[in-house]
Amino acid sequence: MKIKKFQFIMIMFVLVFLTAGVTTFALSFGDEKVVERIQLRDREEFSKLYDAYEQIQKNYVDEVDDQVLVDGAINGMVEAIGDPYSDYMTVEEAKSFYESISSSFEGIGAQIEERDGNIVIVAPIKGSPAEAAGLRANDAIIEVDGKNIQGMSSNEAVTLIRGEKGTVVELTISRPGIDEQIKVNITRDVIPIETVYSEMLDGNIGKVQLTSFSEHSAEELKQHIADLKEQGAKGIILDLRQNPGGLLPQAIEIASMFVPEGEVIYQMEYKDGTRERQLSNQTEKFDLPIVVVVDGGSASASEIVAAAVKESAGIPLVGEKTFGKGTAQTAGNFSDGSNLKITTARWLTPSGESIHKNGITPDYVVSLPDYAKLPYIDPSLELKENVLSEQVSSMEEMLKVLGYNPGKVDGLFDADTKAAVISFQKDHKLKETGIVQGDTTVAIMQQLSNKITEEDPQIGKAVELIKEQMK
Repeated sequence: MKIKKFQFIMIMFVLVFLTAGVTTFALSFGDEKVVERIQLRDREEFSKLYDAYEQIQKNYVDEVDDQVLVDGAINGMVEAIGDPYSDYMTVEEAKSFYESISSSFEGIGAQIEERDGNIVIVAPIKGSPAEAAGLRANDAIIEVDGKNIQGMSSNEAVTLIRGEKGTVVELTISRPGIDEQIKVNITRDVIPIETVYSEMLDGNIGKVQLTSFSEHSAEELKQHIADLKEQGAKGIILDLRQNPGGLLPQAIEIASMFVPEGEVIYQMEYKDGTRERQLSNQTEKFDLPIVVVVDGGSASASEIVAAAVKESAGIPLVGEKTFGKGTAQTAGNFSDGSNLKITTARWLTPSGESIHKNGITPDYVVSLPDYAKLPYIDPSLELKENVLSEQVSSMEEMLKVLGYNPGKVDGLFDADTKAAVISFQKDHKLKETGIVQGDTTVAIMQQLSNKITEEDPQIGKAVELIKEQMK
C-alpha cells in the first residue's frame, strides 16, 4: 500500500486559530516540495500499521472505507504529538478551512483553539454575535447544541459551531472562576472582517483599535492614523486587546511602522536550533508619542508586534499579560485535498525570549475592574422573585455597579431586587415588570459594557503615559 503523494506548500503559521466561522492565520510562502512515494512495507516502523490495516480489511465484520482508515491513522499520529496547533484536516475540513479565508464569513465570530482536551475561546471578534453574547477569552466550550465536544479537535468543533446566518446555536460554557456552567444561545450572522477602528479622545489623543491582522490591516491602520493626525492628534494609543492575531506579513509591516529600520522584530527558531531574524523595514520614522495596550486576548501576531515595539522601540505596554502563543506551523495539501499542519518552529522576541504559554507582561500592569468579569446572563432565562441562582447574584452585582440598590447581593431575587429592577426598567423605558428577561437582561448588560468602556483604567493609564511624553 502506498501513501498518496502530496505537495508540501510551505506556509509558516504564526497563528492558526480555527474559529467558529473563520480561520485566521499568519503565513509566508516558500518553495514547494514534493514528497516521494514510499512503500509502507519497505519501512520496518510501518509494518505494524500495514498489518493492522490488512487485518481490518480482511476480517472486520462490516465493510470499512479505505479512506476512513487512512484518515484515522494520520489523525491518530498527529494527535499523538500532543500539540494543539498540529492538525490533520479531512477533505471536508480542509475545504472549510480555506473557504474561511475571506473578507467575511457566516458564524458566531469567535477565535478558538484546542487546549488540554478543551475547545477554548481566544477572543470574540469585535461587533460579532459572540461578543454581544458576552463570550470571553479563556471560556471553554463544553457542548454545542447539547453535544459534548471535549476531546474534539478545533476543526471538528468549528464544523459544529459554524452555520448559516439567522440560525441559532446553543453553547454550554465553562468560565474560569464560575462554578456553574453557562448556556448561551447565539444567532449566527455574516461577520465582515473589519480590523481597524479609531476615535479621538480628550487631550488631542487618538486611539486606534486593531482587532486582527488581515490582508489590508496595515494599509487601514496607516490611513486611520493619518486621519487622526488631521483631526489634531498629538499622541496615539494602539489597542491590541482581544486581538487573536492574523497574517504574519501584516504583523511585520505594522511592527515596522514603529520599530526603527534594521532592528529585530522577532526571531524564528527551528528544530536544529538555527534561528532566523526578521528585521524592520521601516521607511518613515513614526513621529508621535505612542503607547500599546494588550490583554489576555492578545495573541500570536499581536504578541509579535507587542514584543517588537517593547524591546526594539522602547514603546511602553499597558494592560494585562498576553495569551502566549509562540509557535509556527507548516501546512501541506495531500493530492486528495486533505491537509496536514504541524508545528515546525518557535518564534521568539527580539531578545530571544520564548513567550509560548508564558505571554508578555506589560511594563504597566493594569487590570479591568472586577465588575468587568461578571458572567454573561442568558436573556432567555426568567429571573423573578423567589428565584435563587448564580445568575441572580450576577444580575444583582450588575445593578449595584450601575447605581441601583438590589439589597444584599446573595443570589436571592427578593423584594429589594425587584424594586431595583423596576427602577432600572423605568429609567430605560422598558416595561416595568420587575422580571429580568429578554430586553431587560440585554439592557443591563449593555449598560455595564458602556460603563466598562467609559471607565476603562487601561486606556486611562495609556492616556496618562501619552501626556507625559507630550510634555
